[in-house]
Amino acid sequence: MLNGSAKVKLASNSNNQEKPRLRLAIQKEGRLTEHTLSLLRSIGLEFDSYKQRLFSTVSNFELDIMYTRDDDIPEYVATGTADIGVVGQNLLYEEGVDVEQVLPMGFGHCSLVVAVPKESGITDVQQLHGKKIATSYPKSAHKLLRQYGIEAEIITLSGAVELAPNLGLANAIVEITATGSSLILNDLVAIEEILQSEAVLAANRESLAHPYKARNINRLQVRIKAALAGKEYKYVVMNAPRAALENIKRAVPGLKSPTIVPLDDPDWVAVHVAVTEEAFWEVMERLKEAGAGGILVVPVEKILI
Repeated sequence: MLNGSAKVKLASNSNNQEKPRLRLAIQKEGRLTEHTLSLLRSIGLEFDSYKQRLFSTVSNFELDIMYTRDDDIPEYVATGTADIGVVGQNLLYEEGVDVEQVLPMGFGHCSLVVAVPKESGITDVQQLHGKKIATSYPKSAHKLLRQYGIEAEIITLSGAVELAPNLGLANAIVEITATGSSLILNDLVAIEEILQSEAVLAANRESLAHPYKARNINRLQVRIKAALAGKEYKYVVMNAPRAALENIKRAVPGLKSPTIVPLDDPDWVAVHVAVTEEAFWEVMERLKEAGAGGILVVPVEKILI
């Protein structure tokens, strides 16, 4: 719950109906927090440390940041308490709220799965009929049961769900997993993937219909997309014989018209290209084989598309 000073601050948002400040809800503490704060700062937003705060005012953008429990963010965005929020798709699925997922954020990847003890002999969700399922996602678990037309007892836990089968509390669990290591440590195996999830920028539909708010939401999207795109590329500068240009073009996937800078030697040029992080080493090997030399690799901070 917000304290008195926070209420006063946030209420000031309504004083200017034509040009209201945006409210962004983010997780106060958890697996998405540092990624979110780092990304916000990387797109030029200036705000005070969030420690011991319920909100921060961004000094160079019409935005206030609300720090809250992650499972409250879907409701905050749906009701308009926040205009936008950074939240996992797993929580949006759990709450079933009517919001717009406007942008994937590129972090917080995980899966919501059904898992059972390795030696249980259970290999199919249908075999959970009449069993006990422990979860911190009860609504998602109920959706699963309805989907398969089976009945089971749902036991809601707030943490350490993976321990439930070993403690005799449940025959199976419905829980998120990022790497699967927690399942392995507890001798569990996933038998069904309910949802693949990542953090997204979710928006209130009325805020998207508000011209001024929608404009600023779009401005944020452009910045975030540029920052995320920058992480996917390396900027490569190389020297190459002019005669090798066609081979170099073939060495870089999708490259049609690279930036070419003449050098003092008329038979040589400098070539500038952007290479995806995923294909980086393969492309570097092909460039060397094509005749490129003096290859300089520079990190890309942002790409405006």
